[in-house]
Amino acid sequence: MYFEYPKLLWLLVVPALLVLHYIWQEVAQRHPHMRVSTSVPWTLRGTSFMAVFRHVPFLLRVFALTMIVVAIARPRSSEQMEKIDTEGIDIVLAMDVSTSMLARDLTPDRLNASKDIAIEFISQRPSDRMGIVVFAGESFTQCPLTTDRATLINLMKEVQTDLIEDGTAIGNGLATAVARMKDSDAKSRVIILLTDGVNNRGEISPQMAAEIAKTYGVRVYTIGVGKEGMAPYPVMTPWGVEIQQVKVEIDEKLLSEIAESTGGRYFRATDNTKLAEIYSEINRMEKARVTVDSFPIYKELFGKYALMALLALLLELVLNWFVIRRLP
Repeated sequence: MYFEYPKLLWLLVVPALLVLHYIWQEVAQRHPHMRVSTSVPWTLRGTSFMAVFRHVPFLLRVFALTMIVVAIARPRSSEQMEKIDTEGIDIVLAMDVSTSMLARDLTPDRLNASKDIAIEFISQRPSDRMGIVVFAGESFTQCPLTTDRATLINLMKEVQTDLIEDGTAIGNGLATAVARMKDSDAKSRVIILLTDGVNNRGEISPQMAAEIAKTYGVRVYTIGVGKEGMAPYPVMTPWGVEIQQVKVEIDEKLLSEIAESTGGRYFRATDNTKLAEIYSEINRMEKARVTVDSFPIYKELFGKYALMALLALLLELVLNWFVIRRLP
């Protein structure tokens, strides 16, 4: 067991101080609560059970406060990470997030259609390590290679067009994806590069990035997204957002060269159905046996500490109301 917020355990000083204050009150400030003619009857009886039991409600309160502090420090447990053998390959999804991906020739638009189908693709390959790279005018890793499907899908849902500077740096996106798996010991490594434009930004040319991928034995499957000719695109005007027809420009020759030079294939997705078929075809790729790291399974433990605190407080109330009676 460990604590997510261990610094909060310093709050345990509070119940410790309350105990010290309580003891000081009992010893140093003891005084009679009522006047009687003689204390002999009480002296002869000695210390009664109730005289000791009256401290129990305070002890329950201190216990409850201690459990509350432990609970808010968020105790967790996790199993040890271990290496396991599984059937799979390493796959990085390199996705174009330039503003042109907002064109609506796919439903609801190119970006969201690509995300939805990619999430379905991720769900269908539970044994593979997968990662996400996004690129526009520059590129970055949205998620490194992992077998944690929940995290991968959540990070895919967060992909949007305003993450980075606009543009289309296909070379940078491909190079970043290669960098994510260059140290992988998997026998089969694949990049699925999806874009709807022409390379116009970036320090690394697509051809050079393709050569780097080839050097590391990475196959690249390229997907050009968008219809032929014109496509509806939301444009901001003085009267609000209007849908206008814009010209579709996809460098199919470049994408074909990247795929062919690395042993992959080029696909063209003109609608949602075609894009889903492309991912289904890639999903039928040959699998290879690879060793991956299993992720630890975390279990939240704060609940039982919070429950113990609640029960202690309830028991204190019951004792004060029905068991320990005080004279007015």
